[in-house]
Amino acid sequence: MKLILTCEHGGNKIPKPYPSYFDNHATILNSHRGYDLGALNLFNHLKSLAHFSAFSETSRLLIELNRSLHHKNLFSEVSKSLSENEKEEIISRYYLEYRDEVETVIKKYLKTSKKVVHLSVHSFTPVLNSVTRKCDIGLLYDSRNASEKGFCKQLKKEILKIDNTLNVRYNYPYLGKADGFTSYLRKQCNKNYIGVELEVNQKFSINNKINEDLKAVLFSAIKNSIS
Repeated sequence: MKLILTCEHGGNKIPKPYPSYFDNHATILNSHRGYDLGALNLFNHLKSLAHFSAFSETSRLLIELNRSLHHKNLFSEVSKSLSENEKEEIISRYYLEYRDEVETVIKKYLKTSKKVVHLSVHSFTPVLNSVTRKCDIGLLYDSRNASEKGFCKQLKKEILKIDNTLNVRYNYPYLGKADGFTSYLRKQCNKNYIGVELEVNQKFSINNKINEDLKAVLFSAIKNSIS
């Protein structure tokens, strides 16, 4: 079994020559809308487990790496105002360059491995639209996929074996079959691809770092699940 680790929303950087478009948007850039707080910190803690890893620190407000090219929110309310030439440049340099590399590696591993597990590391805001999300860790997968369902059951079991106080939920706060990088890759890869989005509640993130105890729990649980 090969483990691929990715982090699509690792930072809130706006590369040149686009920062001027975001001059009046510092608040949302530094919020959960600009990036996944703590996600890159967790990714870096876990990446020694992976056979291949990739991350992006380009803000989702410039381009959303976890959406399909046809998705209405590929560009944010800010970047939608860019010219078509600028959008094409952003797609080529930041979207396709990142996603094509990950896809190429996964397909290479699928030629020689019985299973390739792809964990896409994310975090979610504890409160959205005044509703508190009752979850510590979300495991997002396609419920129609027996391999993904089995892997997530095993991962949840390993997490709770270490800390049974954690609230681990399936397909929460989002559905694993919704538009996303793993959903796209399921269509491009064979049945031995297992795509799971790992979502961690941002209440565990302080100064953009995930709680050390939780990182240790996830490291051990993932290690045990892929062994």
